[in-house]
Amino acid sequence: MEVLLPHCSRTPHTLPSLLPHCPGIKKVWSIAVYSRSAALQRFVSTIRPRRAVSKRTAKMRLPPKWYQFLVSVFASLGSVLYGYDLGVIAGAVASDNFVSTFNPTSAETGAVVSVFTGGAFFGAFFAGPSGDYLGRKKTILLGALVFILGGALQTGAQSLAYLYAGRLIAGIGVGFLVMIIPLYQAELAHPGIRGRVTALQQFMLGVGALVASWVSYATYTYIPASSSNQWRVSLGIQIIPAGFLAMLIMLFPESPRWLIDHGQNELGLATLARLHAHGDQNDAWVRAEYDQIQDMITFEHEHEAKSYIELFANKSSFRRLLLACSIQASVQMTGVSAIQYYSPEIFKQIGIPGSQTLKYQGISSIIALIAQFCCIMLIDYTGRRWAMIGGNLGNMVTFIIATILLAKFPPGATNNDAASWAFIVITWLYNFSFSATNGPLSWIVPAEIFDTKTRSKGVSIATMTSFAFNTMIGQVTPIALENIGWKFYVVFVVCNLTNAIWFWMIQPETKKRPLEEMNYLFTNAPWFVPGMNMKDYENHDLQHRVEEVQRKGSTVSHVEVEDQD
Repeated sequence: MEVLLPHCSRTPHTLPSLLPHCPGIKKVWSIAVYSRSAALQRFVSTIRPRRAVSKRTAKMRLPPKWYQFLVSVFASLGSVLYGYDLGVIAGAVASDNFVSTFNPTSAETGAVVSVFTGGAFFGAFFAGPSGDYLGRKKTILLGALVFILGGALQTGAQSLAYLYAGRLIAGIGVGFLVMIIPLYQAELAHPGIRGRVTALQQFMLGVGALVASWVSYATYTYIPASSSNQWRVSLGIQIIPAGFLAMLIMLFPESPRWLIDHGQNELGLATLARLHAHGDQNDAWVRAEYDQIQDMITFEHEHEAKSYIELFANKSSFRRLLLACSIQASVQMTGVSAIQYYSPEIFKQIGIPGSQTLKYQGISSIIALIAQFCCIMLIDYTGRRWAMIGGNLGNMVTFIIATILLAKFPPGATNNDAASWAFIVITWLYNFSFSATNGPLSWIVPAEIFDTKTRSKGVSIATMTSFAFNTMIGQVTPIALENIGWKFYVVFVVCNLTNAIWFWMIQPETKKRPLEEMNYLFTNAPWFVPGMNMKDYENHDLQHRVEEVQRKGSTVSHVEVEDQD
């Protein structure tokens, strides 16, 4: 009989040959030889080299964290849809053919933009109960199918009424997707990479915006103004990623937390093992996390929110809801939506022609993507709290400079060239600041702070808050720019400052904390965060459970390298 001892050697040995060197093995061997063969088989299976099995498996399969990451990348196709639509509509409503065909007023232009976010508001509302009842995967599928219908209506629109209908339906689909996808990602991910995985929402949103910018530039430049394809092509392309998402999402794993919450314990355990240990259900981490999820769900079923009302009635749940909604509202009040939707119009105001504005918008999208990649790489090291505060302060500085430039060098001034370039650079700097911090964090934090029973409901309300403020900004911005010009930017200067102060006061650090341990933090930590030692509110429950499983004999070498530092 051969065995590979994980702590003695990497070379197979026969047990008798090890007896003089390993007293512990000698004792176990003595017991085993007098036992029945079945007992001996159990002994062999216990000390047989799980590490060796894992090595062979690892050669055939992706490391668990890479598997989690790639599943999340695919799910983030829903975020590509949102980012593409955010980016493409600015070019579509500014195209010569669209203007000549529909001759929209400022209010109608605002409605084309805001009806989409209005639909997303209701989509996020319905996604909450759908995510709880149907599951995370089926809710993603439903959102993708609804979006395809809306995209088709937009592409074939013959009047503003048809366009409004398509925008509304597509918005409902996006509401489903952007609400459920970060939640799905957070529930799949290891705590050590959860920030990176959930930040994919903003990164893929940036990918969509980048594609939209260059598609808009190409259609504006190369399709004649006499053809409606100048805007139909750009609106139709968004159907393609939605189709891929709808076709393939059911091939991916369901959230193990949703499965366990709905009594599918064996499938939940198998999914955890698949995500974290190459399918090994005896892995110490898998067993500990499974037990922790079970215990927390049992507690939640007995004590926690079973309806939306209890999100407001329970002090700990309300604290988390307030933080999540504050983050989503604050993100819209940084000024991002005003720049995303109306940057071509803003650039025109300072004397930059249409084709050039779309090119500069495309460059801005590349800068945003670089910033979002930086966030993915760093957010699980820098943490959430100070990134949120610093991001708002950085946004504020860029808006101060932009406001001064527009006030000092108003549109139409003869000495406007240098100021125009300075304004463009400032919008790029703003985009970097926002995309590296506030943008990704608006998806990361709400998805990770709620418990299993309230997560879908809480993220739904937070996402609705985002779309409500997004709709308001989309409706107000064109009217404000037309009537008060640069003074409108002062609003965003003030809001970025108040955002930074507010999150300095109320936002605790949540990086690398297991989802099931958020209850302990938000129940016991003070509401006023400055001066609080975060280590005083770490209970390390999952770590203790892993150690307990290992003490009981599940001496598994965990194949997923932990990232707890």
